[in-house]
Amino acid sequence: MRSASHRRIGLFDALRGLALVNMIAYHGVYDWVSVFGRPAAWFTQTDCARIWQQAICWTFLLVAGAVFDYSRHPARHGVIVLGCGLVLTAVTLLVIPSERILFGVLHLIGAAALLTALLRRALEHIPALPGAVGFFALFLLCRSVPRGVWGFGPLSAELPAGLYQTSFLFPLGFPGPGFFSADYFPLIPWMFLFWTGLFLWRLLRSCFEEPLRGRTVCRPLEWLGRHSLLVYMAHQPVLMAAVFLLTRFV
Repeated sequence: MRSASHRRIGLFDALRGLALVNMIAYHGVYDWVSVFGRPAAWFTQTDCARIWQQAICWTFLLVAGAVFDYSRHPARHGVIVLGCGLVLTAVTLLVIPSERILFGVLHLIGAAALLTALLRRALEHIPALPGAVGFFALFLLCRSVPRGVWGFGPLSAELPAGLYQTSFLFPLGFPGPGFFSADYFPLIPWMFLFWTGLFLWRLLRSCFEEPLRGRTVCRPLEWLGRHSLLVYMAHQPVLMAAVFLLTRFV
């Protein structure tokens, strides 16, 4: 599935960079409201925060799935990203336990890359169109699994309560009693969105890959996208310091 050309697809880097800018802005408002207790009714009393957060995560996951086939060492990349997620867990537990992150976006992307590398041969036997449609349907059907429900509307059904009585199944999407993570994106349902991105790009690749290769979309966003992991790890302490200083004057 890998191309012989090493020219990057700037659109993917730009989309990842745009998601980073969006995420930094979201976290800035989140810190302002949730960490420093400043008012922002539009953020806390409407669906804006949820929709904003979901849009950021959808972008990250769809792009991460789409670029998976270009990775020379996807398992190694998955270990690095998952390791960064675990570092984030340790830091938040030590420094600000009320905002601990036990299984956030980094954990998810790292684990998804590892699982996809493990299941790569099986996944390559799935045609692109059924794969994209099927995994997106699974994503929609499993959206409420972390809340104990499978499906939606007339298709919904409650899942066995026993799945949610343990303290170690939260990475799969079955949080136990008292579980809390400020950023929570478990494998179910979000793994299916990662695979949607993988198969959607496999479906579109033959038509769009060559026209997009080597084409610059937005250099600053592409630079951010190429250094996304470093920016992700560094942005929150810098951002919290900046918001703290802002609270001294506003």
